[in-house]
Amino acid sequence: MSFTENDIKLIDKKGLTLEKVESQIELFKTGIPFTNIAEAATIGNGIIGLDGQQIDEAVAHFETNKSGLSLLKFVPASGAATRMFKFLFKFLKEYNPQKESLNAFINKNNFKDLAFFLVGLEKFPFYNQVVEVLELQGVDFNQLSSGEKALHFAKTMLNENQLNFGNSPKGLLPFHKYKSHHISTAFEEHLYEAALYASDDSKAELHFTISERYKDKFSEEFKRIEEYVEENTGVSFNISFSYQQESTDTIAVTPKDEPFRNEDGSLLFRPSGHGALLKNLNELDADIIFIKNIDNVVVKQYKEEVARYKKVLAGILLKLQTKAFKCLRILDQSEISQQEFKDIETFLTNEMCIKISGEYKKYLDKYKIEYLREKLDRPIRICGMVKNEGEPGGGPFWVRDMYGNLSLQIVESAQINLKNKWQKDILTNATHFNPVDLVCGVKNYKGEKYDLENFVDHNAAFITMKTKVGKDLKALELPGLWNGSMAHWNTIFVEVPIITFNPVKTVNDLLKAPHQIN
Repeated sequence: MSFTENDIKLIDKKGLTLEKVESQIELFKTGIPFTNIAEAATIGNGIIGLDGQQIDEAVAHFETNKSGLSLLKFVPASGAATRMFKFLFKFLKEYNPQKESLNAFINKNNFKDLAFFLVGLEKFPFYNQVVEVLELQGVDFNQLSSGEKALHFAKTMLNENQLNFGNSPKGLLPFHKYKSHHISTAFEEHLYEAALYASDDSKAELHFTISERYKDKFSEEFKRIEEYVEENTGVSFNISFSYQQESTDTIAVTPKDEPFRNEDGSLLFRPSGHGALLKNLNELDADIIFIKNIDNVVVKQYKEEVARYKKVLAGILLKLQTKAFKCLRILDQSEISQQEFKDIETFLTNEMCIKISGEYKKYLDKYKIEYLREKLDRPIRICGMVKNEGEPGGGPFWVRDMYGNLSLQIVESAQINLKNKWQKDILTNATHFNPVDLVCGVKNYKGEKYDLENFVDHNAAFITMKTKVGKDLKALELPGLWNGSMAHWNTIFVEVPIITFNPVKTVNDLLKAPHQIN
């Protein structure tokens, strides 16, 4: 593979190495193996189902033991909101009110999303804002025909020289409207939520990964709402931001696996998906880290219930961590009794969902100690899992590696060979999916922070097809943050209710009950 002097300068500037870029190109050539799912994790087989008493106990355990621990909420928030408005961009491109009525256009194109959007128009938190902008331009919104109303409204929302919602960060869009006429963003809602479960001594720490170009906008929004939110919660907030690092970008290639070049001849590098955020997470120092996506928020009336289940996950983490640390200290002793071996094995199997190798029984004690320590001395993540209601997203599975070992993993459908009927059937029959609801312990039993880069399955990357200026290209995404990037963590799946999962993938999701004030 021959690279020019300019190529090498660009690779250096990004903080990448020639060797790394060549290994990425090699991955395109060899292809990435599909994940081998052995069976779906279900209640009693990889997913813990809790009764009321267990829920109360987990919450109480967290409340009692959180004092003195550093808590942090980590929110991936770098995405622009473009995809939320995909159907509106299509409408603006295709609809001509001179040629047909709005109803005819909707019926002809079976444009249900648009019909739903227009029926709920006044319930959107930005309705008044859009109408005010139109009035300032001298447009009397109420006097317009239905087609003109729809066009004017969508243009005002999306045009770059007007509200420009489509190019705004999702976290800063108007998400909820309260009876006090207060309009809140997803960013603001995360502060309220953190106050309920990620705060101690009336302080809460949040870290948002954002796109660098939006840094000032996020900082301004925090200044605007800080006093208001602190007054309402009695909690003060320490907010930090980081950006997806350029050193995590990956090279793009042509369909023939040659480096893809821009029109000026330079190499094309692309951001490598949320797996790149492992670097950001790795730089944070906290005892408990809550992870949740920017668009998964609810209006205030549902927050207590959502917060309760975060505390449940954190309580389970603290309980298991205490036991795991105790086992590791036993393994440090010079003498270990057969009963102690047995107790640790039982803990691994029954509580940590770890399948012990069939070979283990044959090991000498010193190799048993090595094996058990290697299994236990890892970061721990407790993952909320929601009953499958047809939402897209990764799911919880038992996965078999190339050595035949089974472990619990969150797997995206893109990682599964859907041409294989057996694999497809396992996916189709999965009962739960992953709402990106994690509570993580990233320190070892000596209080030292793990280097999270040591627990990644680099084979769990994705290759996707994209286009640039009309040309096809292949792009490489790093192992997803909660997929392959955490593949070698100890993983516990816990069933949580659907109220904990309320993402806003399309603008119409804002009309659902958890985003509306009754």
